[in-house]
Amino acid sequence: MVLPEHRWPETRRIWCEAQEWGLHHAWTFDHFSWRSLQGEPWYDSLTTLTAVAAVTDRIRLGALVASPNIRHPVPTAKQVMTLDEISQGRFVLGIGAGAADGADARVMGATDGIRRGDRFEEFVSLTDLLLSHPRTSFEGTYYQAVEADMVPGCVQRPRVPFAIAASGPRGLRLAARFAETWVTIGDAARPGEGSEADGLRLLARQLAQLTDACASVRRDPASIGRLVNVSRIVPDPYASVERFVDLVGRCHELGFTDVVVNHPRPSGVFHGDPATFEHAVRQALTVFA
Repeated sequence: MVLPEHRWPETRRIWCEAQEWGLHHAWTFDHFSWRSLQGEPWYDSLTTLTAVAAVTDRIRLGALVASPNIRHPVPTAKQVMTLDEISQGRFVLGIGAGAADGADARVMGATDGIRRGDRFEEFVSLTDLLLSHPRTSFEGTYYQAVEADMVPGCVQRPRVPFAIAASGPRGLRLAARFAETWVTIGDAARPGEGSEADGLRLLARQLAQLTDACASVRRDPASIGRLVNVSRIVPDPYASVERFVDLVGRCHELGFTDVVVNHPRPSGVFHGDPATFEHAVRQALTVFA
């Protein structure tokens, strides 16, 4: 997970390095600004990923996660279709409901009358329609589309894969219906604030709830990927190479198919040592190849 905070030469170096190491996928946050980093350098995620797509050729890339707080399905779908073309089918669209508070929730203006669960479901449903059909018209409570053309469509068919972040019953059912991958950061209201043991127990409960959600829509649970960002679950996930390898192994034993870790920053949130990070990632790739 590479935050979209770097100038282009550094961004290009980090992403090309991630591909060189053999990482399967890499991501960036999709926010207008983020928590303690408000007022600091912060670039648009989809524009950044488009540039990254042009200088890489193997690694899958995506946004974790786009949300209705700052995006409308129609222009977002057009951007996604274009990004999928430039990446030649390597893009994954992460989608989440968006936090109820914070900069993203405020920056677009009034939020009175918004039922976040309803808006999230409408956002996902319309984005699915837009990316799966050459022309879409839709009349909803929060979004409308009038003969919205998506030609020539996505490289990946019938559309780019969705990675849907969800923790509650309704969101998990939405992921079971639409997602190729389910995403969690543990306790979405207070990520990383509990103990490591509590965090891992919560992940186990969420995995069981995902299985139930799949059953409710008659989907094979084995057909959906399960992704966890361990940097939002536990502190210092790569404090040592051994710790990171053990943590990835524990996530694998729980049933996760994919593990994401935040790229080290020099200070503040997600602070870490770049050399230890590289060694830990390379060792995990060797162990879990």
